[in-house]
Amino acid sequence: MKLTVLIPVYNEAKTLREIVRRVQATQLADEILLVDDGSTDGTREILAELEQQPGIRVILHERNQGKGAAVRTGIQNARGDILLIQDADLEYDPRDYPRLLQPIQEGLADVVYGSRFLGAPRRVAMFWHMVANKLLTLMTNILYDTILTDMETGYKVFRREVLDGMPLRANRFDFEPEFTAKVLKRGVRIFEVPISFNPRDYDEGKKIGLKDAFEAVWALLKYRFVD
Repeated sequence: MKLTVLIPVYNEAKTLREIVRRVQATQLADEILLVDDGSTDGTREILAELEQQPGIRVILHERNQGKGAAVRTGIQNARGDILLIQDADLEYDPRDYPRLLQPIQEGLADVVYGSRFLGAPRRVAMFWHMVANKLLTLMTNILYDTILTDMETGYKVFRREVLDGMPLRANRFDFEPEFTAKVLKRGVRIFEVPISFNPRDYDEGKKIGLKDAFEAVWALLKYRFVD
């Protein structure tokens, strides 16, 4: 099975080369697909350089639409049998790929979530952000009768066929609850594995905020009853 590593990108000139280097160092990605969501900080010039390397493809959005829109574009254009979503900001470590892929490779799961709350090493930071994540995960478990520990994780890995007939509409960070709600409603086999986590602060460029938490709540409620 071929692996596409899908990297949504927006104004990540400081970290872009390094995250691509780390993904390449795993020697597991058959395709690295970078979807730029209207960057204005020099990211596009770096993408033009990276695109010259074998195994790297670049897609450009003409204007900023949000992470969800970039992920959906990537999903539509990915060539792999397995898709792995990788943020470009160095919070998530590609050295966790073998652990993330193992349940799918062994036929135990169709979707794997990398959980930041299962005991792997992580930077100690952002208490209230952690609280928000845990509350959203609790809400997910109540609404969808499951036992996830990290619904909002950026590390989501899945077989392509999981998406067959699944409409995805999210443009922003509500991609995480929408995707989660829809795979849970379909009874898809989900595994969680522990991952390391090195969160950046807002002064370092972190983009998700309080508004996104409210949008996640609405998405969880909405998709409990509609598709």
